[in-house]
Amino acid sequence: MLRKISGTGVALVTPFKSDLSIDFEALTSLVNHCVDGNIDFLVVMGTTGESVTLSLEEKNAALDCVKQANNNRLPIVLGIGGNNTDYIIQSFSSYNLDGVDAILSVSPAYNKPTQEGIYQHFKAISKISPLPIILYNVPGRTSSNMTAETTLRLAHDFDNIIAVKEASGDMQQIMEIISKKPIDFKVLSGDDAITLPIILMGGNGVISVLGQALPKDFSSMVKYGLEGDLKASKELHYKILSFVEPLFVEGNPAGIKTLLNLKGICKEEVRLPLVKSSAKLKSIFEQKLNKLV
Repeated sequence: MLRKISGTGVALVTPFKSDLSIDFEALTSLVNHCVDGNIDFLVVMGTTGESVTLSLEEKNAALDCVKQANNNRLPIVLGIGGNNTDYIIQSFSSYNLDGVDAILSVSPAYNKPTQEGIYQHFKAISKISPLPIILYNVPGRTSSNMTAETTLRLAHDFDNIIAVKEASGDMQQIMEIISKKPIDFKVLSGDDAITLPIILMGGNGVISVLGQALPKDFSSMVKYGLEGDLKASKELHYKILSFVEPLFVEGNPAGIKTLLNLKGICKEEVRLPLVKSSAKLKSIFEQKLNKLV
């Protein structure tokens, strides 16, 4: 039975040591920090996890570490996606999917497929996936928007496509999906800044970057929003909103790793072609954390 994939999910970073090897101790601390902060589910090997700079061996090692640290407390979602459909299909056999609850699969980047191409891509993955699939639309990275029509077509045609992570920033598109989706299909925000507006329009939660640094505040905002408590959710929304813009101004996950470093969870190290955040950005986060009550 599928465990709950709604509420506040977080796209975990992959912490690195100074030599850029994976810091499994820090990753374990991060998982516990999220569980203790009332996060609802964990996402491994997304964009924030720097998956494109990790070898298959490293991806599996990080996944195993998260499973062990999580100890079955929260659902786990694994990122498996790309722009080579056949390669993605073959890659399912490269992971130990025991203990994984769902797959997060991003719409193809660089190729810039048509909407029919996007549909056929996810249809092919749906046919072979042993786990439920969360679609991921992030045109800012893929240069190709998955329209509401395509998302809804996939949602209605394939029972194992259970949700979409919507990071288009297009509220009209997102509201169209919410208003026409199958009843059990989930719409998850992929944008921290508009998570609450999406929830208040009928969305089901978020896959967040900021949530792993401020888990209690972020998860409470989502919880109150889902419960219809506008006053409490809005108060938390504006409390944490000031972190969102600086979080991404020098790239993701450089910003979130700096914030996590200031909270004593992991180093700031990222792998090229990404670089660490500037001293200026670190100072901005220090000031914001000092003001956070």
